[in-house]
Amino acid sequence: MTRTRKHPADVHSMVRKAYGEAAKKQSSCCPGSSCCGSPTRAASEGDIGLSCGDPVAFSRIKPGDIVLDLGSGAGKDVFLAARLTGASGRVIGVDMTGEMLALARRNAEEFKRTTGLANVEFRQGQIEALPLKDASVDIVISNCVINLSPDKPKVFREAFRVLKPGGRLVVSDIVLEKTLPPKLKADKGLYAACISGALPRKDYLKAVRDAGFEKLQLLADRAYKASGVQWDPITRETGSALDGAASSITLLAFKSHG
Repeated sequence: MTRTRKHPADVHSMVRKAYGEAAKKQSSCCPGSSCCGSPTRAASEGDIGLSCGDPVAFSRIKPGDIVLDLGSGAGKDVFLAARLTGASGRVIGVDMTGEMLALARRNAEEFKRTTGLANVEFRQGQIEALPLKDASVDIVISNCVINLSPDKPKVFREAFRVLKPGGRLVVSDIVLEKTLPPKLKADKGLYAACISGALPRKDYLKAVRDAGFEKLQLLADRAYKASGVQWDPITRETGSALDGAASSITLLAFKSHG
């Protein structure tokens, strides 16, 4: 197995390359799917997505809301949210991978053609340094992306910064339940597959609280089962070591009204 360098720039480069290749193939939003499940294609937008949860379903989005999707990929969750915000709202997707942004913008044209809605926007940037103003969005969502960041606490601080007072964070993500063996922890494929870069559960929740969020609630919590991903070429060879090592969670947290 290949060892991963720990410098943030190296992690960003590795993730950008893996997801750029996935976008070119138009087969998934992840190069591996152990964090996410089987590949799906959104019928109306031609979008391609893998996910570890469904943050949109838990977000209580209403017409007029401004929603931000961290690591929006090809746009699946952006388009789902945009149907709920309606023409009076807006959904912004942020992604650092040029190929994914190009695919998302093509999908946006199809979304506009089929729905008549022109309420989505995709911006290039890193989720550790969001290209948005302070207190500018009502809801921040993310679907199996924050675990890929080399600085997860900074991501939560940025999410807190761009949220309006009283806004909320709804994140589906992977957390570790036990320490991985060193060889697996250093594997690039497992990092891109959302496993080896994940934080322990208590550290993940602490990072959310330390960013300033309050009233944390776990809305979904599902243990990782290796038997469910034997088709995945990244994880099937290490399935027994990964069994029970991680969970997929959906977390709700709030920014106080101040």
